[in-house]
Amino acid sequence: MGVEAAKKEPIIIFDQVEKRFFGKLAIVKVSFEIPRGEIIGVIGRNGSGKSTVLKLMAGLQRPSAGRVLLNGRAPERLSSREVAFLPEADVYYPFHTVKKALQFYDEIFDDFDRDKALEVVEVFRLDLEQKASQLSKGQRARLKLALTLARQVPLIVMDEPLSGLDPLVREEIIRSVIALIDPQKQTLVMTTHEVDEIESLLDRVMLINEGRVVGYEEVSQIHGEYNVGLVEWMKKKIVKDLSI
Repeated sequence: MGVEAAKKEPIIIFDQVEKRFFGKLAIVKVSFEIPRGEIIGVIGRNGSGKSTVLKLMAGLQRPSAGRVLLNGRAPERLSSREVAFLPEADVYYPFHTVKKALQFYDEIFDDFDRDKALEVVEVFRLDLEQKASQLSKGQRARLKLALTLARQVPLIVMDEPLSGLDPLVREEIIRSVIALIDPQKQTLVMTTHEVDEIESLLDRVMLINEGRVVGYEEVSQIHGEYNVGLVEWMKKKIVKDLSI
């Protein structure tokens, strides 16, 4: 396959995917494709299945039925060379200093760009010698972001990177994502409840309700055709879904 053809191939394909936990369906016959080089927002209410979809993408969970393809292959835990996953929980040892956390990632990921990580840490005004356990919640979020965005992988998946942060920190993180993602080489998928704050960042948005994708559209199309913002679009879609 040539370079141009590869660019046109979706980086992620979900084909009739279902996921069960203890016999209960969490994801119900979900099908979609994610184009390369775009920023996708996955939104929905708590417990709708957003985090499960992200973990399936990253190969951290396997589907109970259907197919998930990452670069044309079923993702698995070894897919870490192709995907960087930022969970809602912290991803480093609390006794590590910021410098040690960067060193640890540099040792376990061949694609880790230490210089880029140091640049992000400097922008975020983090003290390299400070222990992670001594960082504020906003500082810990910045450190997680630095560790994730310094990975030179084609797919970056973030689960609630803005959760519980004050507006100024969220704004700083959003600006950093815009500056640090390479749209020629990377695709970003993220979940968030701060829909209105990331609206200008997104190329597409996916709405999940009760384990099903009930909306998946380009943000420019939502603005142009429906003449509404994402929050209003989401509310209308959920109301419509509940009435079916």
